[in-house]
Amino acid sequence: MNKPLILITNDDGLHARGIKKLIDIAKPMGDVYVVAPDRPQSGMSHAITVATPLRLNKIKQEENLTIYTCSGTPVDSVKLALDKVVPRKPDIVLSGINHGMNSSVCVIYSGTMGAALEGAIERIPSIGFSVLTHSPDSDFDSSEKYVKLIIEKGLETGLPEGVCLNVNIPTITEPEIKGVKVCRQAKTYWSDEYLEHKDPHKRSYYWLTGVLINPDKETDTDEWALENNYISVVPVHSDLTAHEAIPVINKWRFDA
Repeated sequence: MNKPLILITNDDGLHARGIKKLIDIAKPMGDVYVVAPDRPQSGMSHAITVATPLRLNKIKQEENLTIYTCSGTPVDSVKLALDKVVPRKPDIVLSGINHGMNSSVCVIYSGTMGAALEGAIERIPSIGFSVLTHSPDSDFDSSEKYVKLIIEKGLETGLPEGVCLNVNIPTITEPEIKGVKVCRQAKTYWSDEYLEHKDPHKRSYYWLTGVLINPDKETDTDEWALENNYISVVPVHSDLTAHEAIPVINKWRFDA
């Protein structure tokens, strides 16, 4: 039997601690191929590069581990890996571990989850992992046991076709983690604000900031799970159809 083939990427770039931890966790499980952006690509969502050529750079090849950087986005990295790098279809795609939350509405903006969704679109079981801190020195050791367990389950049982998992991990010690909650995405939104500053030439420039607003106080959401010291696991797919709205829109008249 061949070992599982595991494809790893992220949106923080190859030198982030999160992807290094994910590689360390995955290596004993199979043959690992890494294709990751050559620089941070946070907030890229499902963006792809169409106007400029992409470049691959092989960084390392050793037993059980092959590493490339890609000059494009996280989704570019997955697409290019599947077409040009891996010797066969991966058994699983892993994205992360991201420095920063990707729970609730953040999944829409996330390059980490864009890469995981691309794997799911290709009918490959895929998982995106994130921790709730942006610190470059994030401690990933406390969540290692759970990340390993979730990957093992993904390899063992697979996922429904076209579905990936959005896994978010609170920044607490391992004894404080109460367990894993499979839940839905909370209905949140960002209250955005652009802070205005002046450059030396007195021209304005802007930095995005804001606050996540969560009016969804139900106990079956990822935000509730994280606030209560659980790891949240949300099944996600690329079908954005609002199925419940179809009967409503069907009542509209479209007569010219």
